[in-house]
Amino acid sequence: MATKIFKHIQTSVVPLPIENIDTDQIIPARFLKATTREGFGNNLFRDWRFDENDNPKEDFVLNNPNYSGKILVAGKNFGCGSSREHAAWAIADYGFDAVVSSFFADIFKGNALNNGLLPVQVSEDFLQKIFDAVFEDEHAVVEVNLVDQFIKIVATGETKSFEVNPYKKACMTNGYDDIDYILSKKELIAEFETSK
Repeated sequence: MATKIFKHIQTSVVPLPIENIDTDQIIPARFLKATTREGFGNNLFRDWRFDENDNPKEDFVLNNPNYSGKILVAGKNFGCGSSREHAAWAIADYGFDAVVSSFFADIFKGNALNNGLLPVQVSEDFLQKIFDAVFEDEHAVVEVNLVDQFIKIVATGETKSFEVNPYKKACMTNGYDDIDYILSKKELIAEFETSK
């Protein structure tokens, strides 16, 4: 099944300056019963977003109407804990296209890339600059360019490059899943087969 194409976005961001956010905080285990990816966004950060009576907690950023956008900016060591792929599903289903942090747990990073969610790893210094820009202006815009592999704070023009697996980059910029990618190489495969 092909995924959506991701090449470039320019959007306001949702700031979550908390370190060591684990996958159980992203999507609590009690919501993992579904077998399709749809609907997980409803329970993203469930225990932080809602109280025991399912009322929104006013002090949580996703319940703050002043913050919106397609990029979640989070503290260091995002996605640690268990290896549940549902964490990436929940973030993408909520509407985020990218997550920015100064460090990602390896399994979360792989799950995100496999599900069309771009993890953008930056230095702690640059991450703080993004937080500073957003807390100064709630509508501050950040640009993420996957094709040229850079992230920019639009107001200041400060830009940093980021690394991404070349194979996953090819999949995301073309909207491929693993099978689509192989099919895109069928001419090369045929050429190899006939050269034997």
